[in-house]
Amino acid sequence: MTAPARRFTRSTADKWIGGVCGGIAEYFGWSSGIVRLLFVVSCVLPGPQFLIYLALWLFMPKR
Repeated sequence: MTAPARRFTRSTADKWIGGVCGGIAEYFGWSSGIVRLLFVVSCVLPGPQFLIYLALWLFMPKR
């Protein structure tokens, strides 16, 4: 018996904007609220977080 392969996809059920945070949470088995909170907190720090989110939104397939 083999485990089903996990795919890195955007969530269609658990999304607020693009489904990226929901997809990351589903992939790792985390709470989507925690992933969203981490993203918002990371946006306060300097870096390309928002650009990474946009790139994931464009290139992550929908489920």
